[in-house]
Amino acid sequence: MAKLYFYYSAMNAGKTTTLLQSRHNYAERGMNALVLKPKIDNRSGEGRVRSRIGIEAEATEIDGA
Repeated sequence: MAKLYFYYSAMNAGKTTTLLQSRHNYAERGMNALVLKPKIDNRSGEGRVRSRIGIEAEATEIDGA
């Protein structure tokens, strides 16, 4: 069964970097990780998640309405 992980902490704590590292590790093992982001978040561009250190990945946008 799939698992949902929820990380929270202060800004600049590395949450996005941890997400993208985990996604990379799953991909190396042939597993699929789904990256979600709210549609209202436009900081990294449409359908993208990017960390402050420059790594990025595609994300599925979800509408909270």
